[in-house]
Amino acid sequence: MSSRYHETYAQWKADPQAFWAEAANAIDWIKPADKVFDPSQGAYGRWFAGAECNTCWNAVDRHAANRGDTLALIYDSPVTGSKRTLTYAELKDEVATLAAVIADMGVAKGDRVIIYMPMIPEAVVAMLACARIGAIHSVVFGGFAAKELATRLDDAAPKLVLAASCGIEPNRVVQYKPLLDEAIALASNKPASVLLLQRRQCEAAMQPGRDYDWAALVAKARAAGKQADCVPVLATDPLYVLYTSGTTGKPKGVVRDNGGNMVALAWSMTNLYGVAPGEVFWAASDVGWVVGHSYIVYAPLLAGCTTVVYEGKPVGTPDPGAFWRMISEHKIKVLFTAPTAFRAIKKEDPKAEHLKRYDMGGFRALFLAGERADPDTVQWAEDILKVPVIDHWWQTETGWAIAGNPLGLGQLPVKHGSPTVAMPGYDVQIVDEGGKPVMPNQMGSIVVKLPLPPGCLPTLWHADDRFKESYLAAYPGYYNTSDAGFMDEDGYLFIMGRTDDIINVAGHRLSTGGMEEVLASHPDVAECAVIGVKDSLKGEQPCGFVVLKAGVNRSPLEIEKEIVQLVRDRIGPVAAFKIAITVNRLPKTRSGKILRGTMKKIADGDEWSMPATIDDPAVLDEIARALEGKI
Repeated sequence: MSSRYHETYAQWKADPQAFWAEAANAIDWIKPADKVFDPSQGAYGRWFAGAECNTCWNAVDRHAANRGDTLALIYDSPVTGSKRTLTYAELKDEVATLAAVIADMGVAKGDRVIIYMPMIPEAVVAMLACARIGAIHSVVFGGFAAKELATRLDDAAPKLVLAASCGIEPNRVVQYKPLLDEAIALASNKPASVLLLQRRQCEAAMQPGRDYDWAALVAKARAAGKQADCVPVLATDPLYVLYTSGTTGKPKGVVRDNGGNMVALAWSMTNLYGVAPGEVFWAASDVGWVVGHSYIVYAPLLAGCTTVVYEGKPVGTPDPGAFWRMISEHKIKVLFTAPTAFRAIKKEDPKAEHLKRYDMGGFRALFLAGERADPDTVQWAEDILKVPVIDHWWQTETGWAIAGNPLGLGQLPVKHGSPTVAMPGYDVQIVDEGGKPVMPNQMGSIVVKLPLPPGCLPTLWHADDRFKESYLAAYPGYYNTSDAGFMDEDGYLFIMGRTDDIINVAGHRLSTGGMEEVLASHPDVAECAVIGVKDSLKGEQPCGFVVLKAGVNRSPLEIEKEIVQLVRDRIGPVAAFKIAITVNRLPKTRSGKILRGTMKKIADGDEWSMPATIDDPAVLDEIARALEGKI
């Protein structure tokens, strides 16, 4: 089947407003927009100015009215052994009841609510309940450190916190309430109330006058027949604020609006992911991250699909066949996850023996995003799954894909190492340090010509100047992605890492991502990371860390020598690659991103602080020990 991509992209470029006006027909509007795009509003203009809508209505009520028996949500928790499903009619009942409860607690349109919960259905219900009454939610990853949670309480100034007593990891229970209590004690902006869901794995202590029992208040509201209606909001009103770590240490609150977000996400489900109403779509992420907001909660429900809430891991709950069981059991058509999940599966089960136990007949495609998808992992997934494996690239700030391979428009040829082409709405360009366009295949900074499409951030929460300084100042007229890479003669984009990951070795600008590709191609390597380390002679020298696959019994020194030679053969002596270090694991955020910046500071002997999002702090000590005598 030939792809309609080029024709569709050309339609957008010829008339962006007509393109997005047509896409907006997928959404129910209370009042249509006065202007599809108003360049006079905000830092670079606003989409669907003057329109009124409600995101919860579009995600829940309209489906409940027409096909209420369709499954909206599947909850599967291997860590607790529980499963649950909700139809659209049942989801509407849950959401409208919780919305009535939080409205009774004094939360109204425009108020902020912090949600601090694990991967359970109530987290999704909480987000939708806020959207229903026009409250602005800010989800903080469950188990986030108290100090970091306190900074978000101070910035968002929420009236209410919706929390659970604990989260469940494969080998431990993480108590949330003590962290929340400490965060509130540290914060200057203290919420009036906490609504707490007590989980049976851990009952938390309640503070009288501030803390309320979720189950008790919901039961009381249900007995009284209380349900909240959808409240009209402006398309340009915030739906949520999602904090991303700032370089200054102060978190940046990315604002997502209601109207543009709905239009972009609904368009992407059909055209990028190729998923139809009633089909099961699984984003194996967490509601604390942008992927969870966009593709666990809003996009699948806006499109009338069935979404999956998974409380487990790709390996260890109970084995590396966890994802295959999910796909087979729940008839999942499309899976979206991070490359790190597949690297973990590949490390534990390199020959995909566990896959043989499951029927994957209905599975159509795997999408990867969240970090660079190395070609080796993509090819491994293609070989074992025999379906399209699609790398795509986007950011917390954009909320949906900047570049991808549009399955719904007809798949384009795959080029390993590339997330393929820019999506309609994004005029992606590669520029040099002076902001001038570079030639095809030449490395540079990746920028997007303004205006950004619907769904992207219009600003940062109460920080317009910081927004302009962080994203718009470096290249006037463009949004700076802070990613580096190149575009080939076919318009395929190659993301080679953050701008900071381009290292300067004796005057040569080299991509650590390119070196990581080489390391990952070694048959014994499961995962890797390359950083630039200070060097008095050359400015910087590359240093590679590798994690070996399960069952590899060879000498790490022998493998390290082979890796050094491999880089020399593939990239050349110019890379000056001489240091390869075998480690048991790499330091990562909870979403699976490798903490290369912190590793570099440790290697350089610079001051560093423990990243708020780190999954296991002990790994950094292991990295420090591994570096001793090597640098």
